[in-house]
Amino acid sequence: MENKPITFQFISEPSDVNYGGNVHGGSVMKWIDQAGYACATTWSGNYSVTVYVGGIRFYEPIKIGEIVKVEAQVIYTGSSSMHISINVFSRNLKQPNFDKKTHCIIVFVAVDENGKKLPVPKWIPETDEEKQQEQYAIRLMQLRTQIENEMKPFL
Repeated sequence: MENKPITFQFISEPSDVNYGGNVHGGSVMKWIDQAGYACATTWSGNYSVTVYVGGIRFYEPIKIGEIVKVEAQVIYTGSSSMHISINVFSRNLKQPNFDKKTHCIIVFVAVDENGKKLPVPKWIPETDEEKQQEQYAIRLMQLRTQIENEMKPFL
């Protein structure tokens, strides 16, 4: 299967504003989930659910009225899970270039109508960059396991 990024582009709206006058982080998180969902369901061919969102990094605020671009791409697959890299960019309407504003990895699982996990097509990295992305996802899985073990006494 070809692993093409899913890209959303739109203008941030006044309804996205936070108390500081920029786009609310919750709006950005919604966009991340929507783009990730579109990517996961496209890859798997099935309904997919979010099972993990980790390490959302907000680099710079997004201003109201800027063009926003959200890119989602598969960087690792398990038997039923898909690790999706999400990058959020924005630019002033008068400027030609986008600046990266946010990054995270979101994990989806393909499920049937009863919520039972379904197998997903295996993604096989081909380029050096894709292989680096896959290794990045694997390292993050290992870190998540460590974090989950630390959290167990408090759950």
